[in-house]
Amino acid sequence: MAEKPQPVRVLYCPICSLPAEYCEFGPDFEKCKPWLIKNAPELYPDLCKEANEKEAEKVSEQLQSVGISSADGAASSAQPGDTSSSKQEEVKRLPGAKIKKKEKQEVVIEKVVRNRRKCITIVKGLDLFGVKLSDASKKLGKKFATGASVVKGPTDKEQIDVQGDIAYDIVEFITETWPAVPETAIFFIEDGKKVPAA
Repeated sequence: MAEKPQPVRVLYCPICSLPAEYCEFGPDFEKCKPWLIKNAPELYPDLCKEANEKEAEKVSEQLQSVGISSADGAASSAQPGDTSSSKQEEVKRLPGAKIKKKEKQEVVIEKVVRNRRKCITIVKGLDLFGVKLSDASKKLGKKFATGASVVKGPTDKEQIDVQGDIAYDIVEFITETWPAVPETAIFFIEDGKKVPAA
């Protein structure tokens, strides 16, 4: 007698709610990766290999930092004219010591034309002056009677997209509504170049 066919059990990802083998096509693959490595390593062997390499890299960095800190003690006992001690001090700053550049406090306004007719005015950098972007987008939408929303830009920084070409009217509105934003800190992007609004 033939065996009765059993139903296929599908493993669903709790992060994106897709079947595990389709996570890479979902909206949050980066967020899904840790869960996939733990629960479905056979589906993504490259991810597991990548995770193992990253883990090995972390361990080697930790070993390096321990080795460098112990070499630092030896370097302090070295003579001041010794060039090897200065090299060791330089190396000491390198592993894991990424210095984040401080962002300039400036508002950048850019006009983007879509479908040959429609314009969008993009406002970046208001949040650097302590302005809450969701409130700012509501005020801009109300003032110019148009749609305005907070979206993530290409560099994952949030920006405000306002429908329509309001680039030159917006400067006065920004400086009046948010006095913390000086007119000298507002710039336009014209032909790929940054031009001061003032």
